Amino acid sequence: MTKKILMVLTSHDMLGDTGEKTGFWLEEFAAPYYVFLDGGVELTLASPKGGHPPLDPKSNEEGFQTEDTKRFRADEAANTALANTIKLADVNASNFDGVFYPGGHGPLWDLVDNTHSISLIEDFWAADKVVSAVCHASIALANTKDTNGEHIVKGRKVTGFTNTEEDAVGLTKVVPFLVEDILLDRGGLFSKGDDWVSNIQKDGNLITGQNPASSTAVAISVLETLS
Repeated sequence: MTKKILMVLTSHDMLGDTGEKTGFWLEEFAAPYYVFLDGGVELTLASPKGGHPPLDPKSNEEGFQTEDTKRFRADEAANTALANTIKLADVNASNFDGVFYPGGHGPLWDLVDNTHSISLIEDFWAADKVVSAVCHASIALANTKDTNGEHIVKGRKVTGFTNTEEDAVGLTKVVPFLVEDILLDRGGLFSKGDDWVSNIQKDGNLITGQNPASSTAVAISVLETLS
């Protein structure tokens, strides 16, 4: 049976009050996308508003390019899929084996309290399906609860973009939430690796990565868990 994974991207494109653009981080989408695709997974892309999710322009700069981002740029089918994400409201967890959230700063604004996203994650979790996220997208877990009414991250190993990494990019005072602080507040056993170095945490069906460098490892762990 072909495994099916839902990838949920942000629809938010403004970086607070700075006047600068944000969105999803290209590497955090492209790297898992190809791990999943090359692993024979059937992919569906979704976002709160549907259509083309905004790309953080910084992630498209030359210094942040990888083999996966270059592959994506030249991949017509992948670009078409990205341009036509379905609306989160139209997604049903029962149609998928797992869900993955790529990061970028966008999720801090539109995925932390999105009712469709929260319900979706809770449905995946209740059905013992894989829930995964990388970097800032771990914030999507913040307000999700299990069937006992406890936060899903409570007492579980989890990671995401750290306070020191946020400070390093100069956005501590710009973002509405600090991922590390929120996940700790929810009772998560937050793991903090070195800045910009791959660090992933797996606690049963919950798989999270700290930063862009963690994207591939998270996706590989998702595949291994599904198999």
